[in-house]
Amino acid sequence: MAALFTVTIFLSASLLFLVQPMVAKMILPSFGGAPAVWNAAMVFFQGALLAGYGYAHLSTKWLGIRTQQVFHVGLLVACLLLLPVAMRPGYNPAETGLPMSFALLALLGVLIGLPFFAVSAGAPLIQRWFAETGHPRAKDPYFLYAASNLGSMLALLAYPFVLEPRMRLAQQSELWLNGFRVLLALMALCALASYVWRRSHPAEGGSDEAAGAPPSERPSELEMGPPIPWARRGKWVLLAAIPSSLMLGVTTYLTTNVTPMPLLWVVPLAIYLLTFVSAFSRVRLPADFVGRFAALFLAPMAIVIVQESSDPIELMAIIHLTVFTLAALYCHTRIADDRPPAGRLTEFYFWLALGGVVGGAFNGLLAPVAFNTLAEYPLAYVLLLAIRPGRPGQERPRLWDFLYPAFVAGATIGAVHLAEATHKALPNFELGIKMGLPCLLAFVAVDRPLRYALSLGAFFLVSGFLHTALSGKIPLTDRSFFGVHRVLDSDNFNWRSLLHGNTIHGRQFLDPGRQGEPLTYYSRKGPIGQILEAMNDAGRVQSVAMVGLGVGSITAYARPGQRYVVYEIDPLVVSIARESGLFTFLRDARSTPEIVLGDARLSLAKAPSESYDVIVLDAFSSDAIPVHLLTREAIELYLHKLRPGGVLAFHVSNRYLDLTQPLAYAARDLGLAGVRQYHVVADEDESQSGATDSHWLLLARNRSDIPFGETDARWQPLMARRPGHAWTDDFSDIVGAFGREPN
Repeated sequence: MAALFTVTIFLSASLLFLVQPMVAKMILPSFGGAPAVWNAAMVFFQGALLAGYGYAHLSTKWLGIRTQQVFHVGLLVACLLLLPVAMRPGYNPAETGLPMSFALLALLGVLIGLPFFAVSAGAPLIQRWFAETGHPRAKDPYFLYAASNLGSMLALLAYPFVLEPRMRLAQQSELWLNGFRVLLALMALCALASYVWRRSHPAEGGSDEAAGAPPSERPSELEMGPPIPWARRGKWVLLAAIPSSLMLGVTTYLTTNVTPMPLLWVVPLAIYLLTFVSAFSRVRLPADFVGRFAALFLAPMAIVIVQESSDPIELMAIIHLTVFTLAALYCHTRIADDRPPAGRLTEFYFWLALGGVVGGAFNGLLAPVAFNTLAEYPLAYVLLLAIRPGRPGQERPRLWDFLYPAFVAGATIGAVHLAEATHKALPNFELGIKMGLPCLLAFVAVDRPLRYALSLGAFFLVSGFLHTALSGKIPLTDRSFFGVHRVLDSDNFNWRSLLHGNTIHGRQFLDPGRQGEPLTYYSRKGPIGQILEAMNDAGRVQSVAMVGLGVGSITAYARPGQRYVVYEIDPLVVSIARESGLFTFLRDARSTPEIVLGDARLSLAKAPSESYDVIVLDAFSSDAIPVHLLTREAIELYLHKLRPGGVLAFHVSNRYLDLTQPLAYAARDLGLAGVRQYHVVADEDESQSGATDSHWLLLARNRSDIPFGETDARWQPLMARRPGHAWTDDFSDIVGAFGREPN
């Protein structure tokens, strides 16, 4: 009996968490490959989980166990009519007229809504069914919850390392359907087994007086305990909301600075589930012990957050994930310590699911509207510190708990001004002065939870307001569905930059006499400058398509009479580049660019065939081109829009991924010629003029179409260095692309 229910709940949880990265990957191309896709998707999944838990609680309460079991098995059978999961080709969220987040939620509801809802109810239902059997372990069925979370975690880790590199999305969907069929059979067996047990053990399934009654009508012998007060329910919701919010916060950090992909989605979620497994195990660490360690680590962690440190990415990821693990384990252990008797199990899980939704909705829906930075991430840590119980006799707040944080805020302001005044004399101590000193003052209050929380909160608030992580002035900070964008005027150089995460997306001189000079990856000495200038000089350019706007640097190469069309998905980027007055490339271009708003692939598909002589792929999601713009099908689309003799230019500069190989495989499959150049800024003069290292690839139908001879040492042939497959719309292996790009 225990083995049957354990296997069933393990499979149910595995299916529940396999489908999340699979479906998110399906819809990612339609939403521009943005990191925010996962956060918004998590809001849907958490909401569906809440609905499933609510259904488990209410259906058990209203229908009785026997009727509810029959109803749920019937619901699973009905879900088979909606499977397998498949994305409609050509779906365009812009055509719905809804905001991106709500269009995404609606799409997920159509794709996977009912099957996910039915599977999500499995964990509480299986435990409740087991609790009714009278099995020796039935009075405390929470051990099954650990098996559930273990299945979830293993499924999440299996997706990027096992399924994604080996199976196309259609194959993954078919595999999930087969798993769903097995789950249906196991759920039916569980229902039958519990029914047979209740029939053969009437005294254990109900009172002696009701032994002759039908099983569904026998009163339960489960311990209900006293009524649960609302304050206790509220505590469950809060303790569940904090790790849910932190999970999405650390995910946003990782996906913004690397690339939005299932691997970086599932690792925080797997850790989140692992802390549930640990918290609901028979042997677990005391909550106060874990909470104290989390508090100790949060002071240095605050410096990492405020400094926006991202290199080395491996170390930064370990730091963020370690602190997140401690925080989630603390909250989940407190929840496990406060769990009610088995008779209130389904209600308990409902409130936990509600907390998950609250945390997810805060990050995925409210924060992008309420904040123009990623303030929700440190705010969740501040709340975590504030809910730690104080030592005996220290539970009630004192006046100094509120005055001391004000002192820390003032000290932060003073430390920043002191660092600015002494940075030339003490350059090696600047960081310690403006960040180490305030954090040390906050850490002094570590034994007073509220005081410590408010002190670190004051440090976060003041540091964010003063932009202490950046050297220069910030004339604009704004946020859209696609991330946080900041404009930075450098103190050291006479230029203005657009930043997304920690990646520069364009730069312009502030000197009016030099504003027409393209900088960074687009400098005239760099690869894209070489390409456009050579083709301009040869009279081979009439029309250029730019996928990704940035600040419009490439339009500096436009000549009178040429047509430049820019495909940009983020309205905020268009506003910054064109309407804000902060950048002038678009205004001063010698040929007025046309801007097409929306996903580039969907928009380009509507353009006439053979429209462009050059198509420049420069669409970044922080530090990586969205995967759906690098697939073989995408390149085939670009070729249809490319005139004879035209070229495709891919900007693939990246700190963490080698994107040359997927393009080399695609070029091989399509019979294209390809060259690449890793341009290194040669001297100090070039660096001072605003140029940066960059990596570009050129693809063309024939080698003669590429405007560089075989003897041009700057350009090397594009070759596949190892066996592999081109990325397609339903297959990509980003784990295999990790590594340093070739020089």
